[in-house]
Amino acid sequence: MNAPAKKFELTPPQILVIGFAAIILTGAVLLSLPIASASGTPLRFLDALFTATSATCVTGLVVVDTGTFFSKFGQVVIILLIQVGGLGFMTMSTLFAFMLKKRISLKERLILQEAMNQGSMEGIVRLIRKVIRYSLTIEFIAAVVFSIRWSIDLGPAKGIYFGIFHAISFFNNAGFDLFGSVTGPFSSLTYYADDFIVNFVAMALIVLGGIGFVVISDLLEFKRNKRLSLHSKVVLSATGILILVGAIVIFVFEFSNTKTVGSLNWYGKLLASFTQSVSPRTAGVNTVDLASLRQATQFFIIILMFIGASPGSTGGGIKTTTFSVLIGAMIAMIRGKEDIVFFHYRFGKDRILKAITLTMIALFLVITVTMLLSTTEDHSFLVILFEVTSAFGTVGLSLGLTPDLSDFGRVLIALTMFAGRLGPLTLAYALGPKVEKELYRYPEGKITIG
Repeated sequence: MNAPAKKFELTPPQILVIGFAAIILTGAVLLSLPIASASGTPLRFLDALFTATSATCVTGLVVVDTGTFFSKFGQVVIILLIQVGGLGFMTMSTLFAFMLKKRISLKERLILQEAMNQGSMEGIVRLIRKVIRYSLTIEFIAAVVFSIRWSIDLGPAKGIYFGIFHAISFFNNAGFDLFGSVTGPFSSLTYYADDFIVNFVAMALIVLGGIGFVVISDLLEFKRNKRLSLHSKVVLSATGILILVGAIVIFVFEFSNTKTVGSLNWYGKLLASFTQSVSPRTAGVNTVDLASLRQATQFFIIILMFIGASPGSTGGGIKTTTFSVLIGAMIAMIRGKEDIVFFHYRFGKDRILKAITLTMIALFLVITVTMLLSTTEDHSFLVILFEVTSAFGTVGLSLGLTPDLSDFGRVLIALTMFAGRLGPLTLAYALGPKVEKELYRYPEGKITIG
Protein backbone atom coordinates (compact mmCIF):
# COMPACT_ATOMS: atom_id res chain seq x y z
CA MET A 1 0.00 0.00 0.00
CA ASN A 2 1.39 3.38 -1.01
CA ALA A 3 2.06 5.90 1.73
CA PRO A 4 -0.14 9.00 1.55
CA ALA A 5 1.51 11.95 -0.20
CA LYS A 6 2.75 14.71 2.05
CA LYS A 7 0.61 17.80 2.02
CA PHE A 8 2.54 20.79 0.67
CA GLU A 9 2.35 23.80 2.96
CA LEU A 10 3.94 27.18 2.52
CA THR A 11 6.05 28.52 5.37
CA PRO A 12 5.37 32.02 6.77
CA PRO A 13 8.42 33.50 4.95
CA GLN A 14 7.23 31.97 1.67
CA ILE A 15 3.72 33.37 2.17
CA LEU A 16 5.21 36.83 2.79
CA VAL A 17 7.29 36.65 -0.39
CA ILE A 18 4.33 35.49 -2.49
CA GLY A 19 2.02 38.05 -0.88
CA PHE A 20 4.31 40.99 -1.61
CA ALA A 21 4.94 39.71 -5.14
CA ALA A 22 1.18 39.48 -5.77
CA ILE A 23 0.63 43.05 -4.56
CA ILE A 24 3.47 44.31 -6.78
CA LEU A 25 2.10 42.53 -9.86
CA THR A 26 -1.39 43.89 -9.20
CA GLY A 27 0.02 47.40 -8.83
CA ALA A 28 2.09 47.01 -12.01
CA VAL A 29 -1.01 46.04 -14.01
CA LEU A 30 -2.95 49.05 -12.68
CA LEU A 31 -0.08 51.48 -13.31
CA SER A 32 0.35 50.23 -16.89
CA LEU A 33 -3.26 51.14 -17.75
CA PRO A 34 -3.82 54.27 -19.90
CA ILE A 35 -5.99 55.77 -17.13
CA ALA A 36 -2.94 55.78 -14.80
CA SER A 37 -1.06 58.15 -17.11
CA ALA A 38 -1.72 61.90 -17.18
CA SER A 39 -1.28 61.92 -20.98
CA GLY A 40 -3.27 58.75 -21.58
CA THR A 41 -0.18 57.00 -22.97
CA PRO A 42 0.29 53.75 -21.04
CA LEU A 43 3.52 53.20 -19.14
CA ARG A 44 5.74 50.34 -20.29
CA PHE A 45 4.98 47.27 -18.16
CA LEU A 46 8.61 46.96 -17.01
CA ASP A 47 8.55 50.59 -15.83
CA ALA A 48 5.15 50.03 -14.20
CA LEU A 49 6.56 46.95 -12.47
CA PHE A 50 9.57 48.96 -11.27
CA THR A 51 7.32 51.74 -9.91
CA ALA A 52 4.97 49.25 -8.23
CA THR A 53 7.98 47.51 -6.63
CA SER A 54 9.38 50.84 -5.44
CA ALA A 55 6.01 51.83 -3.93
CA THR A 56 5.20 48.47 -2.31
CA CYS A 57 8.74 48.16 -0.96
CA VAL A 58 8.39 51.78 0.29
CA THR A 59 11.56 52.90 -1.49
CA GLY A 60 10.90 55.92 -3.72
CA LEU A 61 13.24 55.29 -6.63
CA VAL A 62 11.40 56.30 -9.81
CA VAL A 63 11.96 55.99 -13.56
CA VAL A 64 9.30 58.63 -14.33
CA ASP A 65 8.28 61.66 -12.26
CA THR A 66 5.38 60.75 -9.98
CA GLY A 67 3.82 64.22 -10.00
CA THR A 68 3.88 64.87 -13.76
CA PHE A 69 3.62 61.47 -15.44
CA PHE A 70 0.84 59.83 -13.44
CA SER A 71 -2.80 60.88 -13.33
CA LYS A 72 -4.70 61.17 -10.05
CA PHE A 73 -5.70 57.51 -10.51
CA GLY A 74 -2.06 56.48 -10.88
CA GLN A 75 -0.99 58.54 -7.88
CA VAL A 76 -3.76 57.03 -5.73
CA VAL A 77 -2.63 53.53 -6.78
CA ILE A 78 0.93 54.44 -5.74
CA ILE A 79 -0.08 55.79 -2.33
CA LEU A 80 -2.23 52.71 -1.68
CA LEU A 81 0.72 50.48 -2.57
CA ILE A 82 2.87 52.52 -0.17
CA GLN A 83 0.34 52.13 2.64
CA VAL A 84 -0.05 48.38 2.10
CA GLY A 85 3.68 47.88 1.63
CA GLY A 86 4.63 50.00 4.64
CA LEU A 87 2.30 48.35 7.12
CA GLY A 88 2.59 44.95 5.45
CA PHE A 89 -0.06 43.09 3.51
CA MET A 90 -0.74 40.81 6.50
CA THR A 91 -1.43 43.84 8.68
CA MET A 92 -3.89 45.14 6.10
CA SER A 93 -5.47 41.69 5.81
CA THR A 94 -5.85 41.64 9.59
CA LEU A 95 -7.53 45.05 9.44
CA PHE A 96 -10.17 43.67 7.08
CA ALA A 97 -10.55 40.63 9.34
CA PHE A 98 -11.19 42.96 12.28
CA MET A 99 -13.78 44.86 10.24
CA LEU A 100 -15.53 41.60 9.31
CA LYS A 101 -15.15 40.31 12.89
CA LYS A 102 -13.26 37.28 11.61
CA ARG A 103 -11.10 35.22 13.96
CA ILE A 104 -7.33 35.28 13.35
CA SER A 105 -6.12 31.69 12.85
CA LEU A 106 -2.93 30.17 14.24
CA LYS A 107 -1.38 30.11 10.74
CA GLU A 108 -2.16 33.81 10.29
CA ARG A 109 -0.62 34.57 13.69
CA LEU A 110 2.58 32.79 12.64
CA ILE A 111 2.74 34.87 9.47
CA LEU A 112 2.11 38.06 11.46
CA GLN A 113 4.91 37.06 13.82
CA GLU A 114 7.28 36.70 10.86
CA ALA A 115 6.05 39.92 9.24
CA MET A 116 6.51 41.97 12.41
CA ASN A 117 9.86 40.29 13.20
CA GLN A 118 8.68 39.21 16.65
CA GLY A 119 10.20 36.45 18.75
CA SER A 120 6.85 34.89 19.71
CA MET A 121 3.15 34.95 18.89
CA GLU A 122 2.22 36.23 22.33
CA GLY A 123 0.24 39.46 22.01
CA ILE A 124 0.75 39.61 18.22
CA VAL A 125 -2.91 40.42 17.43
CA ARG A 126 -2.91 43.11 20.11
CA LEU A 127 0.26 44.56 18.54
CA ILE A 128 -1.38 44.62 15.09
CA ARG A 129 -4.34 46.56 16.52
CA LYS A 130 -1.88 49.09 17.91
CA VAL A 131 0.03 49.27 14.61
CA ILE A 132 -3.14 50.15 12.71
CA ARG A 133 -4.33 52.65 15.31
CA TYR A 134 -0.97 54.39 15.73
CA SER A 135 -0.28 54.54 11.98
CA LEU A 136 -3.61 56.07 11.00
CA THR A 137 -3.48 58.58 13.89
CA ILE A 138 0.06 59.73 13.10
CA GLU A 139 -0.68 60.01 9.38
CA PHE A 140 -3.88 61.97 10.04
CA ILE A 141 -2.18 64.52 12.32
CA ALA A 142 0.71 64.99 9.86
CA ALA A 143 -1.70 65.29 6.92
CA VAL A 144 -3.57 68.10 8.71
CA VAL A 145 -0.36 70.04 9.45
CA PHE A 146 1.02 69.54 5.93
CA SER A 147 -2.33 70.52 4.39
CA ILE A 148 -2.46 73.79 6.32
CA ARG A 149 1.16 74.63 5.45
CA TRP A 150 0.96 73.79 1.75
CA SER A 151 -2.48 75.36 1.27
CA ILE A 152 -0.70 78.69 1.75
CA ASP A 153 1.64 78.02 -1.21
CA LEU A 154 -0.44 75.75 -3.44
CA GLY A 155 -4.06 76.58 -2.64
CA PRO A 156 -6.54 74.58 -0.50
CA ALA A 157 -7.35 71.73 -2.93
CA LYS A 158 -3.77 70.92 -3.92
CA GLY A 159 -2.50 71.67 -0.40
CA ILE A 160 -4.85 69.06 1.15
CA TYR A 161 -4.09 66.49 -1.55
CA PHE A 162 -0.33 67.02 -1.14
CA GLY A 163 -0.70 66.89 2.65
CA ILE A 164 -2.40 63.48 2.63
CA PHE A 165 -0.08 62.00 -0.01
CA HIS A 166 3.16 63.11 1.65
CA ALA A 167 2.03 62.24 5.19
CA ILE A 168 1.47 58.63 4.09
CA SER A 169 4.64 58.58 1.97
CA PHE A 170 6.94 60.01 4.66
CA PHE A 171 5.56 57.96 7.57
CA ASN A 172 5.98 54.77 5.57
CA ASN A 173 9.52 55.91 4.71
CA ALA A 174 8.68 55.79 0.99
CA GLY A 175 10.15 59.03 -0.37
CA PHE A 176 7.65 59.54 -3.21
CA ASP A 177 6.72 63.19 -3.73
CA LEU A 178 4.49 65.19 -6.08
CA PHE A 179 6.34 68.48 -6.22
CA GLY A 180 7.49 67.89 -9.80
CA SER A 181 3.92 68.74 -10.86
CA VAL A 182 4.13 72.22 -9.33
CA THR A 183 5.26 75.18 -11.42
CA GLY A 184 7.18 78.11 -10.01
CA PRO A 185 9.33 78.27 -6.86
CA PHE A 186 7.51 75.40 -5.09
CA SER A 187 8.41 72.79 -7.71
CA SER A 188 10.85 70.97 -5.40
CA LEU A 189 11.22 70.11 -1.73
CA THR A 190 14.57 71.92 -1.85
CA TYR A 191 12.52 75.13 -1.62
CA TYR A 192 11.62 74.10 1.94
CA ALA A 193 15.22 73.44 3.07
CA ASP A 194 14.92 76.04 5.87
CA ASP A 195 11.16 75.67 6.52
CA PHE A 196 10.79 74.51 10.13
CA ILE A 197 7.25 73.11 9.86
CA VAL A 198 7.88 71.02 6.74
CA ASN A 199 11.25 69.73 8.00
CA PHE A 200 10.12 69.03 11.56
CA VAL A 201 6.97 67.14 10.53
CA ALA A 202 8.87 65.21 7.84
CA MET A 203 11.61 64.23 10.32
CA ALA A 204 9.04 63.26 12.96
CA LEU A 205 7.20 61.04 10.46
CA ILE A 206 10.42 59.40 9.28
CA VAL A 207 11.66 58.72 12.81
CA LEU A 208 8.30 57.42 14.04
CA GLY A 209 7.93 55.20 10.99
CA GLY A 210 11.53 54.01 11.34
CA ILE A 211 11.83 53.14 15.05
CA GLY A 212 9.21 50.39 14.82
CA PHE A 213 5.73 49.92 16.20
CA VAL A 214 6.91 48.00 19.26
CA VAL A 215 9.00 51.00 20.33
CA ILE A 216 6.11 53.43 19.68
CA SER A 217 3.88 51.22 21.85
CA ASP A 218 6.55 51.15 24.57
CA LEU A 219 6.85 54.93 24.56
CA LEU A 220 3.10 55.51 24.72
CA GLU A 221 2.75 53.07 27.61
CA PHE A 222 5.82 54.34 29.47
CA LYS A 223 3.73 56.49 31.85
CA ARG A 224 1.85 53.39 32.98
CA ASN A 225 4.69 50.82 32.92
CA LYS A 226 7.48 53.17 34.11
CA ARG A 227 9.98 51.20 32.04
CA LEU A 228 11.19 50.56 28.51
CA SER A 229 12.13 47.19 27.09
CA LEU A 230 15.75 46.44 26.22
CA HIS A 231 14.78 46.47 22.53
CA SER A 232 13.33 49.99 22.81
CA LYS A 233 16.36 51.28 24.72
CA VAL A 234 18.77 49.96 22.09
CA VAL A 235 16.66 51.27 19.18
CA LEU A 236 16.19 54.75 20.67
CA SER A 237 19.86 55.05 21.68
CA ALA A 238 21.14 53.92 18.29
CA THR A 239 18.65 56.12 16.43
CA GLY A 240 19.54 59.20 18.47
CA ILE A 241 23.29 58.68 18.10
CA LEU A 242 23.09 58.03 14.34
CA ILE A 243 20.93 61.13 13.75
CA LEU A 244 23.21 63.37 15.83
CA VAL A 245 26.47 62.04 14.37
CA GLY A 246 24.98 62.16 10.87
CA ALA A 247 23.90 65.78 11.26
CA ILE A 248 27.32 66.81 12.57
CA VAL A 249 29.18 65.05 9.73
CA ILE A 250 26.91 66.50 7.02
CA PHE A 251 27.09 69.98 8.61
CA VAL A 252 30.91 69.90 8.71
CA PHE A 253 31.41 68.39 5.23
CA GLU A 254 28.87 70.66 3.51
CA PHE A 255 29.35 73.87 5.52
CA SER A 256 31.22 75.68 2.74
CA ASN A 257 29.49 73.95 -0.19
CA THR A 258 27.36 76.74 -1.69
CA LYS A 259 25.54 74.24 -3.91
CA THR A 260 23.98 72.54 -0.86
CA VAL A 261 23.74 73.77 2.74
CA GLY A 262 26.52 76.33 2.31
CA SER A 263 24.11 78.83 0.73
CA LEU A 264 21.82 78.80 3.80
CA ASN A 265 22.11 80.78 7.04
CA TRP A 266 23.18 79.05 10.27
CA TYR A 267 19.62 78.05 11.12
CA GLY A 268 19.04 76.67 7.62
CA LYS A 269 22.38 74.81 7.68
CA LEU A 270 21.47 73.03 10.92
CA LEU A 271 17.93 72.22 9.80
CA ALA A 272 19.04 70.87 6.40
CA SER A 273 21.84 68.84 8.04
CA PHE A 274 19.44 67.18 10.47
CA THR A 275 16.89 66.48 7.73
CA GLN A 276 19.53 64.86 5.50
CA SER A 277 20.78 62.85 8.49
CA VAL A 278 17.29 61.51 9.22
CA SER A 279 16.31 60.92 5.58
CA PRO A 280 18.87 58.16 4.74
CA ARG A 281 17.27 56.09 7.51
CA THR A 282 15.17 54.70 4.61
CA ALA A 283 12.92 57.72 3.89
CA GLY A 284 14.32 59.23 0.68
CA VAL A 285 13.36 62.85 1.40
CA ASN A 286 15.92 65.41 0.27
CA THR A 287 15.81 69.17 0.78
CA VAL A 288 19.22 69.70 -0.85
CA ASP A 289 20.59 68.61 -4.23
CA LEU A 290 22.20 65.23 -3.52
CA ALA A 291 24.22 65.24 -6.75
CA SER A 292 25.93 68.45 -5.55
CA LEU A 293 27.04 66.94 -2.24
CA ARG A 294 30.73 66.29 -1.76
CA GLN A 295 31.77 62.70 -2.41
CA ALA A 296 32.69 62.23 1.27
CA THR A 297 29.12 63.20 2.23
CA GLN A 298 27.62 60.93 -0.42
CA PHE A 299 29.67 57.99 0.86
CA PHE A 300 28.67 58.74 4.45
CA ILE A 301 25.00 58.74 3.40
CA ILE A 302 25.60 55.32 1.82
CA ILE A 303 26.66 54.04 5.26
CA LEU A 304 23.54 55.50 6.88
CA MET A 305 21.33 53.94 4.18
CA PHE A 306 22.95 50.54 4.68
CA ILE A 307 22.24 50.65 8.42
CA GLY A 308 18.66 51.77 7.81
CA ALA A 309 15.75 51.80 10.24
CA SER A 310 14.75 49.48 13.11
CA PRO A 311 13.06 46.05 13.25
CA GLY A 312 9.27 45.93 12.92
CA SER A 313 9.18 49.31 11.18
CA THR A 314 8.32 50.59 7.71
CA GLY A 315 12.02 50.92 6.83
CA GLY A 316 14.77 48.69 5.46
CA GLY A 317 18.52 48.26 5.85
CA ILE A 318 20.31 45.86 8.18
CA LYS A 319 18.56 47.68 11.05
CA THR A 320 19.86 49.70 14.00
CA THR A 321 19.80 46.71 16.37
CA THR A 322 22.01 44.67 14.04
CA PHE A 323 24.46 47.55 13.77
CA SER A 324 24.43 47.98 17.57
CA VAL A 325 25.20 44.29 18.15
CA LEU A 326 28.12 44.45 15.68
CA ILE A 327 29.55 47.56 17.37
CA GLY A 328 29.02 45.91 20.76
CA ALA A 329 30.88 42.79 19.58
CA MET A 330 33.79 44.90 18.33
CA ILE A 331 34.02 46.82 21.62
CA ALA A 332 33.77 43.60 23.68
CA MET A 333 36.53 41.95 21.65
CA ILE A 334 38.84 44.99 21.95
CA ARG A 335 38.26 45.13 25.71
CA GLY A 336 38.81 41.39 26.10
CA LYS A 337 35.25 40.70 27.26
CA GLU A 338 33.32 37.53 26.46
CA ASP A 339 29.85 39.07 26.50
CA ILE A 340 28.15 41.95 24.69
CA VAL A 341 26.36 43.94 27.39
CA PHE A 342 23.82 46.73 26.84
CA PHE A 343 21.88 48.27 29.71
CA HIS A 344 23.02 45.49 32.09
CA TYR A 345 21.81 42.73 29.76
CA ARG A 346 24.05 40.38 27.78
CA PHE A 347 23.19 39.06 24.32
CA GLY A 348 23.12 35.37 23.48
CA LYS A 349 25.33 33.93 20.76
CA ASP A 350 22.29 33.35 18.53
CA ARG A 351 21.66 37.13 18.40
CA ILE A 352 25.29 37.77 17.49
CA LEU A 353 25.36 35.08 14.78
CA LYS A 354 22.08 36.38 13.32
CA ALA A 355 23.48 39.94 13.18
CA ILE A 356 26.67 38.77 11.46
CA THR A 357 24.74 36.56 9.01
CA LEU A 358 22.28 39.30 8.08
CA THR A 359 25.08 41.83 7.55
CA MET A 360 27.16 39.48 5.42
CA ILE A 361 24.17 38.56 3.21
CA ALA A 362 23.33 42.26 2.83
CA LEU A 363 26.94 43.11 1.95
CA PHE A 364 27.10 40.26 -0.55
CA LEU A 365 23.86 41.45 -2.18
CA VAL A 366 24.93 45.10 -2.42
CA ILE A 367 28.42 44.24 -3.67
CA THR A 368 27.15 41.75 -6.28
CA VAL A 369 24.49 44.08 -7.69
CA THR A 370 26.95 47.00 -7.73
CA MET A 371 29.51 44.93 -9.65
CA LEU A 372 26.90 43.80 -12.18
CA LEU A 373 25.57 47.32 -12.73
CA SER A 374 29.13 48.65 -13.09
CA THR A 375 29.43 46.53 -16.23
CA THR A 376 26.06 47.52 -17.76
CA GLU A 377 25.54 51.16 -16.74
CA ASP A 378 27.61 54.13 -17.91
CA HIS A 379 27.96 55.88 -14.53
CA SER A 380 30.64 56.29 -11.87
CA PHE A 381 31.13 53.59 -9.25
CA LEU A 382 30.01 55.85 -6.38
CA VAL A 383 26.76 56.76 -8.16
CA ILE A 384 25.99 53.07 -8.77
CA LEU A 385 26.88 52.07 -5.19
CA PHE A 386 24.69 54.91 -3.90
CA GLU A 387 21.71 53.74 -5.99
CA VAL A 388 22.10 50.06 -5.06
CA THR A 389 22.41 50.81 -1.35
CA SER A 390 19.39 53.12 -1.59
CA ALA A 391 17.42 50.26 -3.19
CA PHE A 392 18.54 47.71 -0.59
CA GLY A 393 17.79 50.08 2.29
CA THR A 394 14.42 50.96 0.65
CA VAL A 395 15.49 54.59 0.96
CA GLY A 396 14.72 56.19 -2.39
CA LEU A 397 17.53 58.76 -2.42
CA SER A 398 19.13 58.98 -5.84
CA LEU A 399 22.00 60.71 -7.61
CA GLY A 400 20.07 60.54 -10.88
CA LEU A 401 20.94 57.04 -12.07
CA THR A 402 17.48 55.39 -11.90
CA PRO A 403 15.86 57.05 -14.97
CA ASP A 404 18.97 56.17 -17.03
CA LEU A 405 19.05 52.49 -16.05
CA SER A 406 18.97 49.85 -18.76
CA ASP A 407 16.18 47.26 -18.66
CA PHE A 408 18.60 44.81 -17.06
CA GLY A 409 19.55 47.44 -14.49
CA ARG A 410 15.89 48.17 -13.68
CA VAL A 411 15.21 44.49 -13.06
CA LEU A 412 18.27 44.23 -10.78
CA ILE A 413 17.32 47.32 -8.77
CA ALA A 414 13.71 46.11 -8.50
CA LEU A 415 14.89 42.75 -7.13
CA THR A 416 17.20 44.57 -4.70
CA MET A 417 14.28 46.67 -3.42
CA PHE A 418 12.22 43.51 -3.00
CA ALA A 419 15.00 41.79 -1.03
CA GLY A 420 15.56 44.91 1.07
CA ARG A 421 11.89 45.26 2.04
CA LEU A 422 11.38 41.62 2.99
CA GLY A 423 14.77 41.34 4.63
CA PRO A 424 17.70 39.17 3.50
CA LEU A 425 17.05 36.49 6.12
CA THR A 426 13.32 36.21 5.39
CA LEU A 427 14.10 35.86 1.69
CA ALA A 428 16.79 33.25 2.44
CA TYR A 429 14.40 31.26 4.64
CA ALA A 430 11.71 31.44 1.93
CA LEU A 431 13.96 30.32 -0.94
CA GLY A 432 16.24 27.95 0.94
CA PRO A 433 15.64 24.35 2.00
CA LYS A 434 13.69 23.56 5.15
CA VAL A 435 15.92 23.82 8.22
CA GLU A 436 16.11 20.62 10.23
CA LYS A 437 17.45 20.27 13.74
CA GLU A 438 21.00 18.89 13.91
CA LEU A 439 21.20 15.39 15.40
CA TYR A 440 24.90 15.65 16.25
CA ARG A 441 27.70 18.19 16.62
CA TYR A 442 31.25 18.04 15.30
CA PRO A 443 34.25 18.42 17.65
CA GLU A 444 35.41 22.00 18.15
CA GLY A 445 38.34 23.11 16.02
CA LYS A 446 40.56 26.16 16.24
CA ILE A 447 42.01 28.46 13.57
CA THR A 448 44.03 31.64 13.79
CA ILE A 449 42.01 34.85 13.31
CA GLY A 450 43.59 38.20 12.46
